[in-house]
Amino acid sequence: MKTMKFARIVAVGAVASMSACSTAPPATEPGPPVLEKADIERLAVSTEDYAAELEAFRQSSLKLGSALLADGDGNPGGNVVASPASLLIALSMLRAGATGATAVEMDQVLGLPEKRDEGMNALLASLEEYDGDPSSVDEEDPPHKPVMHPANGLFIDRDEPTGEEYLKVLARHYGTGVYRVDFSDQATTEPMIDSWVEENTGGRIKKAPVQYRPCFTLTLLNTLYLAAAWDAPFEPEATADRPFTTAGGEAVDVPTMAGYVWAAYAEGDGWRAIDLPYAEGFAMRLVLPDADAPQRIFDADALGLVAEALEDAPPSSVALDLPKWDHKSEFELLKVLAGLGLNSMLTTNTDFDSIQRGAFVSAAAQAANITVAEKGTVAAAITQIAMAVTGVAEPAVSISFDMPFQYQIVHLETGMPLFMGKVADPR
Repeated sequence: MKTMKFARIVAVGAVASMSACSTAPPATEPGPPVLEKADIERLAVSTEDYAAELEAFRQSSLKLGSALLADGDGNPGGNVVASPASLLIALSMLRAGATGATAVEMDQVLGLPEKRDEGMNALLASLEEYDGDPSSVDEEDPPHKPVMHPANGLFIDRDEPTGEEYLKVLARHYGTGVYRVDFSDQATTEPMIDSWVEENTGGRIKKAPVQYRPCFTLTLLNTLYLAAAWDAPFEPEATADRPFTTAGGEAVDVPTMAGYVWAAYAEGDGWRAIDLPYAEGFAMRLVLPDADAPQRIFDADALGLVAEALEDAPPSSVALDLPKWDHKSEFELLKVLAGLGLNSMLTTNTDFDSIQRGAFVSAAAQAANITVAEKGTVAAAITQIAMAVTGVAEPAVSISFDMPFQYQIVHLETGMPLFMGKVADPR
């Protein structure tokens, strides 16, 4: 099996205090985070060998996405954009260090396969064809070949012993960079983490979503950045103010793109949907509920039926009206995860001992944003889980998205919904 060089894995320092946050020392000039480098190798795998695992991840991501949309960033009736794939990757990194009842719970609630780490490696490998530097993207003119940049990072306190085997798993299967920092030195460490987030989201997200606490001993992060041109861009001249009925029932005029597209189209019980293709590799899956249930949040089973129908549907000519939108959301994930039934994961201070002795999940959050316009789409997301230790032609059909609808950005090879959202009011 081929291998790829990646980040060093190091077990760190002496035992830290079991008490609450200590007082930060005087501010110092923050520098860039230093990535540990050495001979730890990330395994190169084939997606063909992990088809069952990828399907399990897709179902799990649909479940997580439905929960995030239902939470709605504290505003279930409003606009929402989330990244279930980013959350799943972060949770899988956490699961790599779980044992006991927490490990069993996470596998059952999230539907994780036995070879979850190898399968996650395969998922990340499937995206590598499109990896690129977010800073190189002109977001006013998204690239014809999509840029899909995933990044995993792990910031660990240099004075808290961290399990070497856990870190090796993250390096081998997730390509996770490891940074040793002093969490008690907030003036230095917080800008380092924010800098990592900003760099890996192309500047679309400036700060890590979890409120910084000096008592953290570990924080793991996943970012996803996507920039992609439509396969057939909309003509700017065809964009005009058109009516849209908001989730609250208000009729408003919003800038709406219009054109004929060649896309898979399907209908089902209570919905109509199309897969609007990007130039290659990805599609925006647009799902329009029936007018008598505009606020409907589709669960994982319903979204699975939508996916099956669209995957079986031949492309056809569609007259499409689609509003432009530019949205962002932030999620307090602890309540979302508790609602899914991950109670042991959120309360244990023993089942993560292979990460750090006495470690518990202290905070978790996600931030996401998306811009959809005539030329294409740009989107970014960051998921963060922080830990502390105990005591720290004449168209065949036409469809007008003129009322609340849901969307996903789907990686076509795996069917993974990388982003998921709802447009309640495009303004």
